[in-house]
Amino acid sequence: MALRRYGRAPFWAVPVSTCASTADTAVFRVMAISGLMANFSIFNEGETLKIKIYFERQVFIVYLSEVITIDLFYAKLREILRLDTNQIITVKWIDNEDDPCTISSQIELFEAIKLTLEFRDAELKVHVFLGQPTTPGAPCPGEDKTVYRRGARRWVHKKKYFISGHCFQPKRLNKRTICALCEDTIWGLGHAGFRCMDCGMCVHKKCHKYVAEKCCSRTFVVGEENSGGGGISHQQKVPSLKSATSIRGDENLVPSSEHQKIERTISNTNGITDPNLLEVGGTVGNGGDLPVQWSMGLDDFELLTVIGRGSYAKVVQAEHRRTGQIYAIKIIKKTVCIDEEDTDWIQTEKSVLETASNHPFLVGLHSCFQTASRLFYVIEFIPGGDLMFHMQRQHKLPEEHARFYSAEVILALHFLHTRGIIYRDLKLDNVLLDTEGHVKLTDFGMCKENIGPNDLTSTFCGTPNYIAPEILRGEDYGYSVDFWALGVLMFEMMVGRSPFQAPIEEYQEYSEDFLFQVILERQIRIPRNLSVRAANVLKGFLNKDQNERLGCKPDLEEGLNDIKTNAFFRYSIDWELLVERRITPPYNPNINGDRDLQRFDTSFTNEDPALTPDEPEVIARIDQSEFDGFEYVNPLIFNKEDSV
Repeated sequence: MALRRYGRAPFWAVPVSTCASTADTAVFRVMAISGLMANFSIFNEGETLKIKIYFERQVFIVYLSEVITIDLFYAKLREILRLDTNQIITVKWIDNEDDPCTISSQIELFEAIKLTLEFRDAELKVHVFLGQPTTPGAPCPGEDKTVYRRGARRWVHKKKYFISGHCFQPKRLNKRTICALCEDTIWGLGHAGFRCMDCGMCVHKKCHKYVAEKCCSRTFVVGEENSGGGGISHQQKVPSLKSATSIRGDENLVPSSEHQKIERTISNTNGITDPNLLEVGGTVGNGGDLPVQWSMGLDDFELLTVIGRGSYAKVVQAEHRRTGQIYAIKIIKKTVCIDEEDTDWIQTEKSVLETASNHPFLVGLHSCFQTASRLFYVIEFIPGGDLMFHMQRQHKLPEEHARFYSAEVILALHFLHTRGIIYRDLKLDNVLLDTEGHVKLTDFGMCKENIGPNDLTSTFCGTPNYIAPEILRGEDYGYSVDFWALGVLMFEMMVGRSPFQAPIEEYQEYSEDFLFQVILERQIRIPRNLSVRAANVLKGFLNKDQNERLGCKPDLEEGLNDIKTNAFFRYSIDWELLVERRITPPYNPNINGDRDLQRFDTSFTNEDPALTPDEPEVIARIDQSEFDGFEYVNPLIFNKEDSV
């Protein structure tokens, strides 16, 4: 049977007799399901359910596309976990109230699948224990409350993903490697690549679920005889890609920015193709013997003042000791990443910062480094404060000012969109003003990469007041959410309040749920004191139908042109001069040097910038391999510094 390359391999298409590791397939499928459950179709067409299996300090990921029998479910669990076919096990799933519930019958399995599917982006979490409780209601051997705690650090091993017999594991690739599925390059950064532990096949993380080709490497499964056939090993051939001359014979190649996948080119994010400059992007402190002058560490900076703090990071103004340059350093504790059980957002922020470097309206990246307990992003220091600080003093802005700031934001968003990035966190706090008063967008931890003009995503995220209706409705979405947030931002600048601010009599019931209801259902009222053109552009961006929203076209250039020709911008903005920063900003922050902090909140600047000492027991719990490849230096900036 011929399978389409990008189709998900059906379970029955890969006989167990021809491939032992097929038992590990991520898609549990059967030709027919007997009994009552066969009459139910709870999966939509093309829908799959992610199952996360916890067993003896390990995590296994599989995907389910159809309801299966309880016997087959148990059999597949034993095979994935390499257990004897007669091994007695107890299986429990975690419901939406975080309570463990036993799965021991067809009805219980069906209920677990059905209830999990009702929650968008949910995953079925299953814990497997050897043996059975000694008495009804008693815990299983090895079971205690801590194994169910969200963010528990007990699961310290890397996750394993079972697809078509492959056992994929996130892997930092030391060389540029071609994805076996999409034939695009896997950049050796963090865990961008998945490698089969049995056959060596390498694919992107985004591609692993669609691997249809079965794994032909024989894998010993307890309870199965070894036929001695010795399956074919198909270690993936990695095309030779010529690049920078290696440093001291090291063949590691420099990871390029993630957005370059969209353009299918291999080049530096700043357009630098000089091999000597590419070398500086190598890994520091992870086997890469970089020249001393290119390595970065905490000792290279003097921490001066805390200038910001969020839920997971703090930002400190710092001086580079060798050059005297002032930077901002975003500091994140590694324990925060471990608690989140996901480091993808760390690599995403780094990747987007690399992409943003040298754009006139985006904050660029100087370097990245790490210690045993923390991650450090060294970025541009923007001394003019953010629009939130500015608005708190101005209350509202003239339309001309809002037009200027929003136009520069539009160009920044368009740049990100053309590189396959949804920003997803546009708000006053993330729009900074530089020394001249030009806009700089910052904070890219919420970004979504690798999104084409017709691609959609579904993660529920964002700042509540700026979340678009399509996200709240649970619909898939694309770049439209950024234009909705832009409409909210423009409304706040010109009106001095949020378009969803509740009346005074409703403040008592003003919760997040109430806010979301207002965003979805209430008509936005435009104040009469705004001009007709301002009202028109706000209605365009704040259209609850994303298909009719201003700027939302499959053709990104056509969408940008719709914005440019809108009456609010058409006669007032010269877009060519704007992108060249040749239009004088309406407001000059009047910065008195790099150490001028008058536009930063004193609640931050009064804090002690010193880092708290590391606790050995905390460090011991961190899997440092999760942060391999984090180090980075911007070759263009360092080239300039060398000339100083």
